[in-house]
Amino acid sequence: MDPAAVQRRVDRLPAGLQAHIHRVVEIARELAVCHGINQEQAALAALAHDVARAMTDGELLRRAAGMGLPIGVVDRRVPILLHGPVGAEILQQEAGLTDISIYKAVYWHTTANPDLDELGKVVFIADKLDPAKIDSYPYLPQIRQMAFQDLDRAILHFLTRQAMDRLNRGELVHPVMVETRNALLAASGVPANPTGAVE
Repeated sequence: MDPAAVQRRVDRLPAGLQAHIHRVVEIARELAVCHGINQEQAALAALAHDVARAMTDGELLRRAAGMGLPIGVVDRRVPILLHGPVGAEILQQEAGLTDISIYKAVYWHTTANPDLDELGKVVFIADKLDPAKIDSYPYLPQIRQMAFQDLDRAILHFLTRQAMDRLNRGELVHPVMVETRNALLAASGVPANPTGAVE
């Protein structure tokens, strides 16, 4: 996949979204260096992660259906969750993406996935660590500190907080987010307390 082609797509996005993407690229680079991951690959995946983020709900649903992507109950109610899968398919079909790690990183950057490799984990958590998201995620400083020490622990903590917050607000929780959290918790060997929170 040609980085210049991805950059041209990003250049057509709204200014605020472009600013977010460039912040995520820098965070992904920092995390990649910290965890011994290819820095250029991480930067390219981060640059590509939100190529479909500006699409309307209707367009995302139409594109996802046309691409044969799975559309679950939560996706139908909250179509913006499809911007990762749709973006990954666009990059594969229209921009020459052949790197499966970048494909999965873009595809799952919103919910995470139990099968993400280290690159995918970097892109997922880098997206969440954008300082502009502090109002949505007031626990970001804690997650950031964890992310530079242990990606799995940071993602587990983030997903746990997100699931609890959404449940407390009576909102939907994407099943892949729950599946990822459970897989990480099981792998950690740390038993969940009665509320399911991670200490």
